[in-house]
Amino acid sequence: MKLKVKHQERYSRLELLLRTFLGLFYIILPHSFLFIFVVAWGVILRFLVFWIILFTGKYPIKMFQFQVGLLRWILRVLARFYNVSDGYPAFGINGADEHTLFEVVYPEKINRGMVLLRLFFGPVYVYLPHGFILLLRTIFVWILIFFAWWVVLFTGKYPLSIHKWVVGQVRWGYRISLYMGYMTDKYPAFTGDELPEEV
Repeated sequence: MKLKVKHQERYSRLELLLRTFLGLFYIILPHSFLFIFVVAWGVILRFLVFWIILFTGKYPIKMFQFQVGLLRWILRVLARFYNVSDGYPAFGINGADEHTLFEVVYPEKINRGMVLLRLFFGPVYVYLPHGFILLLRTIFVWILIFFAWWVVLFTGKYPLSIHKWVVGQVRWGYRISLYMGYMTDKYPAFTGDELPEEV
């Protein structure tokens, strides 16, 4: 998996203020309204994919591409929500964005035994340890986001170290989503940093 959000040389203070005070109305609400339907379809596909993988060991490529497109769309919105990206996020699973990148290698085979393991024990061996760490990390990340907001407002620059932390938080969550969504057999790493194969 590759997940990147471009660190811009300059950030718009006007866009920062617009997102803060009006972002709920012109970004979050319109995208969330469409997410209700698209995510619901994604959940249905995930249910179907479980059975398809269980019997064939393969993730249907069209369904895989749909889920990747949905995750790209969510990433575009998250990048603006966390103020790590300027610009308006494009709608749809085929939308383009110069500031964000999300790529996942299509797996030729998915381990059927691992699919069952995730279904029955995923909450224990995935969500429990990762969730505990991410909860603590989320508190720290929001403190950093608050600090970065003021830095951008006064300087027009987003501190690179904070940018890495915020993007790392999203990356960590995406690894969990891919694993629990049967899109990879690789157990999610306990880090938000890019792994050597993700660079």
